[in-house]
Amino acid sequence: MNTLTRPRELIYTDWTLIEPEFDPIKLRARETVFTIGNGYLGTRGSFEEGYPKALLITLINGVYDDIPVVYTELANCPDWLFLVVIINGEQFRLDAGEILTYERRLDLRQGVLSRSIRWRSPIGNTVDLKFDRFASLADEQVLALRCEITPIDFDGTIEVRSSINGYPENQGFDHWEHLDRGKTEQGVWLHVRTRSTEIELGMAAKMTTIDIDARSAVINTPDCPTLTTTFIATAGQRISVEKLVTVFTSRETKSPVQAAQAKLANLPAYPILLAAHQKAWEAVWEHSDIEIEGDLTAQLAVRYNLFQLFIGGCTNQGSLDIDPDSVPAKTLSGFGYRGHIFWDTEIFILPFFTFTQPAIARNLLNYRYDTLAGARRKAAHAGYKGAMFAWESAATGDEMTPKWSLPCDPYVEPIRIWNGEREIHISADIAYAVWQYWQATGDDAWMRDRGAEIILDTALFWLSRVEWHEKQQRYELCGVIGTDEYHEDVRNNAYTNRLVQWHLEKALQVYEWLQETFPARANELSQQLHLTPVQILAFHSTIAQMYIPYNPQTLLIEQFEGFFALQDIDLSDYEPRTKSIQTVLGMAKTNQSQVIKQPDVLMLLYLLFNTPEFANRQDILHENWNYYTPRTDITQGSSLGSSVQALLAATLDKSVDAYEHFMRAALIDLTNTFGNTEDGIHAASAGGVWQAVVFGFGGVQLSENDPVAIPHLPPNWTRLKFKLNWRGTWHHFDLSPSVVSATDIRGFIFDVDGVLTDTAEYHYQAWQRLADEEKLPFDRQANEALRGVSRRESLMHIIGMGQYSEVEIQAMMERKNRYYVESIETITPQNIFPGAIELLTELRQAGIKIAIGSASKNARTVIDKLGIGNLVDAIADGDSVTRPKPAPDVFLYAATQLGLEPSRCVVVEDATVGIQAAIAGGMRSIGIGPTNRVGAADIILPNLVGVHLIDLQTQLKLAPAKPLQHTV
Repeated sequence: MNTLTRPRELIYTDWTLIEPEFDPIKLRARETVFTIGNGYLGTRGSFEEGYPKALLITLINGVYDDIPVVYTELANCPDWLFLVVIINGEQFRLDAGEILTYERRLDLRQGVLSRSIRWRSPIGNTVDLKFDRFASLADEQVLALRCEITPIDFDGTIEVRSSINGYPENQGFDHWEHLDRGKTEQGVWLHVRTRSTEIELGMAAKMTTIDIDARSAVINTPDCPTLTTTFIATAGQRISVEKLVTVFTSRETKSPVQAAQAKLANLPAYPILLAAHQKAWEAVWEHSDIEIEGDLTAQLAVRYNLFQLFIGGCTNQGSLDIDPDSVPAKTLSGFGYRGHIFWDTEIFILPFFTFTQPAIARNLLNYRYDTLAGARRKAAHAGYKGAMFAWESAATGDEMTPKWSLPCDPYVEPIRIWNGEREIHISADIAYAVWQYWQATGDDAWMRDRGAEIILDTALFWLSRVEWHEKQQRYELCGVIGTDEYHEDVRNNAYTNRLVQWHLEKALQVYEWLQETFPARANELSQQLHLTPVQILAFHSTIAQMYIPYNPQTLLIEQFEGFFALQDIDLSDYEPRTKSIQTVLGMAKTNQSQVIKQPDVLMLLYLLFNTPEFANRQDILHENWNYYTPRTDITQGSSLGSSVQALLAATLDKSVDAYEHFMRAALIDLTNTFGNTEDGIHAASAGGVWQAVVFGFGGVQLSENDPVAIPHLPPNWTRLKFKLNWRGTWHHFDLSPSVVSATDIRGFIFDVDGVLTDTAEYHYQAWQRLADEEKLPFDRQANEALRGVSRRESLMHIIGMGQYSEVEIQAMMERKNRYYVESIETITPQNIFPGAIELLTELRQAGIKIAIGSASKNARTVIDKLGIGNLVDAIADGDSVTRPKPAPDVFLYAATQLGLEPSRCVVVEDATVGIQAAIAGGMRSIGIGPTNRVGAADIILPNLVGVHLIDLQTQLKLAPAKPLQHTV
């Protein structure tokens, strides 16, 4: 197995994280790093025997309690780990005696944490100790620990003590009242209850010594029931002690103690539990794994982040009937953010589950549905209608964000925290996640019963929150915080305004869908939410008149109104630094500067990149990337930023920037980049890592049809493999660089429009005629976005927010096609572009096969009228395949008709989606047109005049190979 040593003493293999030596300075951060869990609960990587200043934390998802007046937080549960080994009267501990060898190992494939130590006691007895632990993924209420003890140079008495520590604390506060404790034939048990929320917890434990006679006993320590086992061991003899623990709360059962005792009594032995646990993890990785070849660090880091996401998500895999929970910002690995839930879950974390574990994604969204009451209370308290989700949420959905940050220094003024009142984009973020889940899964039943209510009630909140600006005749949102939290009171934040507009668009679509598909449910929600025809009209008018600060001339989106007028500073002037730029400049100056905590406009472009106004517009993304990236405090501002930057940089083919940002995100906890890993795992960053790999480097694009990959692999990656679930079907992606030589090219596939002739004018005239008849806004600039796009998608771009039935859509497509067919009747051989006949003839004479690959269903007619049918071996058009570009299907079909492998074909295209389709199909490409449109091609030409085969072969040989897709 290949290994690679990292600077901070961690060793990476493809599936295993290894700590080769113990460093007390890194104690708390490494406790976080070595967290285990199963979604129901998480336990930090604290040592079984304890250590000074360790944070002994086990958190159960959804078990919140209140610290009166202060806040609500996840309650630290009784410590199930505690186990000490006493050798001839000396207790093993890492801060005494001598550590001769040490290794801690987290096996990500199997979800097992191990620790091996050779320890010499103060009086000179040497012993080998090996600890293994896991939180069962096969049975969420089961925890297991095994200790192997091997005396090296002595014979003597060994005692093992194991407890349920009933005195956990949350940094000084104990949330538990002790109700009872006791023992059974199997072991000991503890019964406790949270002080405010009155959630009961029952925990039971037993300990077994394997293959040696031992004397066992129970020590009835107050509220810390303890088991002991004592035996005589000889040098070289290995003894195993196994501890099994069960835990239930009153959220799952009315009698948690009895449930814990009953399960404990019927548990099989440790090896059987381990085998079931390993099998459950095997099933997880079968669908959720990402394989990277050529980069061991990235491989381990990606798997590590996915592991932490999975053990932090509430799986509820058993038959438990409990309230759904979500993923706290620090998962179940630390006290950071008190276990509260943010937009991190929906925007950063949820896509991983939506596309690889949709049942878990549904459960996470059920949490938002079940906390709608809290969202409604928040809206009403603020004087609004509908549902306004909390910025920080816990069990009830009520706002948990504190109003003040209280410093420890009595002479420092408290700081007002505005996020709970102003960072309102979270309601649209949740709607986005609901819509994405529905699109990905096709789960109509869930959308009918739950998702529609979330989208509609939060949409009603926006109607009451937007403000009408009479002078400008537009709707605005004032007094908000965008995703960039360095500016705390802004007007018309582009991210918020556009996402609200998008939200209202989807609310209309959902409501229309309900009326057509489930009219009874539509009527029920209309009555329940007081959704009236007047409000439906208000949705339309708000969508049409919502202000988005965008300049079509510069292509720049202003982050918020007035941002461009703020003081511009150069972040490089403040390097090197270890603090955020807000800390360096102060809050007041930062608020007046063009400096950003985390991507805001760029985040918007990522989320809505496939919507009509952006429509894969690389030029818009490029201009905004160039403007906002130098102004973003990416290194010290927020852990959320690096994965977003990586994804967008990959999309822009900025491979160096993409990889740098990606590795910063992927290693954020493994290297304790921000110095706060001890507070818990950066869950949002972990989710962003998955998205950066799949949507950035993998280049996956989602549409009404199947997902398509247009990869942008880092130079050192030789292969990338992953799976996605799209509407019930698993799609396998296996991506690798091309090594095909230019001299091996045996086929050319030409698009028609813009390459061989200009039918764009005919298309434009037909679309313009239709748009005029329908009174739809359309012009030549809008027509540019239709290059290479199918007829239906083109119509969708044109009608935009207009509401049309399927019958009307079909009729309009047929009408446009009729206009187009009428116009192309005038095409003659004189309409072929200069240079095209010469190149086609040269290719034919060189024995190169030629095909047409066009989205148009009229391509054959055009070819015939151009008089070049004799130079073409095959035609693939809009009738040949189902999926349009950027899916590679039309080019793959053409290659099949030519009898060639895709890798031996070159596509000649003039549209962005056409170049993307060529890359996705594993073909080299020649772009005809400007760089901002065809810049991803291997060769870029203004036209075909004077172009010869030998020149193309030379340039293809010199061009760096693009990563090509091979799907299984």
